[in-house]
Amino acid sequence: MPGAGRRATSQPLALAAMMFAVAMTFIDQTIVSIAAPDIVSELGLSASGMQWVINAYLLALAAFFALGGRLADLWGPRRVVVLGTLVFVVSSVLCGCVPSGDYALTWLIVFRATQGLGAALLFPAALAVVVAVFPVERRGRALALFFGLTGALTAVGPLLGGWLTAWTWRAIFWVNVPVAIAALVLTALAGIPDRRRGEPLDVRGALLIVAGMGLSVLGFQQSAVWGWDNAATWVCIAGGLAVLYVFCRYELRTRHPLVNLAVFRDRAFTVDALVLFFAMLAFVPLFFFASVYAQVSLSASPNQAALYLLYVFAGFAIASQWGGRILDKRGARPALRIGCALGAVGFALWAGKLTDLSMHDQWPYAALAGAGIGFVLAPASTDAVNRSIDSSYGEVTGITQTVRNYAASVGLAVFGTLLTHGMTDRVEETLRARGVPPDGRRSMARDVTEAITGNADTRTPTGDGPTETAMRDAMPAIRLDFAEANQWVFYGMAVALAIGYFCALRHPGGRPADVNAAPGEPGPPAPAAGAPVTGAHGDGS
Repeated sequence: MPGAGRRATSQPLALAAMMFAVAMTFIDQTIVSIAAPDIVSELGLSASGMQWVINAYLLALAAFFALGGRLADLWGPRRVVVLGTLVFVVSSVLCGCVPSGDYALTWLIVFRATQGLGAALLFPAALAVVVAVFPVERRGRALALFFGLTGALTAVGPLLGGWLTAWTWRAIFWVNVPVAIAALVLTALAGIPDRRRGEPLDVRGALLIVAGMGLSVLGFQQSAVWGWDNAATWVCIAGGLAVLYVFCRYELRTRHPLVNLAVFRDRAFTVDALVLFFAMLAFVPLFFFASVYAQVSLSASPNQAALYLLYVFAGFAIASQWGGRILDKRGARPALRIGCALGAVGFALWAGKLTDLSMHDQWPYAALAGAGIGFVLAPASTDAVNRSIDSSYGEVTGITQTVRNYAASVGLAVFGTLLTHGMTDRVEETLRARGVPPDGRRSMARDVTEAITGNADTRTPTGDGPTETAMRDAMPAIRLDFAEANQWVFYGMAVALAIGYFCALRHPGGRPADVNAAPGEPGPPAPAAGAPVTGAHGDGS
């Protein structure tokens, strides 16, 4: 009988394989920042050059996500997982093998960008595999575990980076090799089926969205360096948004679009995407701002800062499981409302405690903020996929992940600007109170702010001059200044979650109308000639 020899899919192995695969991409979002000073020192890079090494990964990740989701549909998610894993791990090895000399910066930027490309291929395909192999009634819990564990791995980045950098900074890239091998082996053993769609790739749409996302994200990323009053910042942002507008108009007219924008006609899907946007405005930037705050204001080491972030993920991991159960039993709406409300309250209370300069006093509020995000992330992402009856898993995953990454870029830019301006004003006032002459006081305040917010550099200035002496005397006050400036960032995150709550109120609730048909198929699919008869989600049921 056709397909009789096919091995049944192992759901636990498939889930484990996908979590191993995406673990690399989550860890890499934060691990390089910890090793940045050592990389700069050994390779002789500039601070701005090192920032490009970090940003190249995030830029490529945001630009290629939608393409990765579409390729998962056309080529099959298992094949794209394997391809993305190979691209990612080869790029990681090459990043770790960067030679010293004139080409070091170019080498790192290029292969960090190809790492981002590999992650953009890998993540939507991995999520499509998880969605495809689990039936709807078990999907919520499976995805809660997937998002909870992989999201928590972002906090592992700084901790792992600090430990590996003590040996050699190159190990932060090489550590991906055993993880990738485990992911590939488990993928082979899991017997994951592949479904491909016989449609052409929308090359023009792919070029438009890569250009639009790349330009606008570049503008947001560089706003802290170029400034919001620089024409280049607005040329990139406005130009990118204009290209994205052209992309949307084109996609609505083409027969086989890269992104089926018709999914936004479903109000639940649109609300899910909006809630994800406002949640991710806070979630990804939180890693950076909380880590630097811990190192500057709490005088924590990089490893202690990573432990500080674990308070967030303690709440996140627990709430992710609850959110998955709520989704399975009652749909996404209750989880989204609870999560946004808890997150808004948690971030607001946490902001009020930042100036206490006590890590111990802050943990309940950090855990509450993390729990709010945990309730939102998996239910919103899963409900969006379940609602997209007229589209495919990979395609819709590409849309939701593009929304998430775009929100993270906007959040980093907006909150970074808020922090920089607030910190500069406070440091200038502190220096004035310490008797620093007015000539150059503003520029000195900007230099202090840039050093602190860029890489948590709080080294005490040396020298016997009046300025250096005043700076040494002012360091305790500057730590408090940084905490006060961060309060507005955390209040901003609370506002983002509050807006998400009002969006969640518009969610129609309930479950998807058709849970038996796989996305892209309006009803129970008839098997193709010679194809094995499987369940609607390819799990053999």
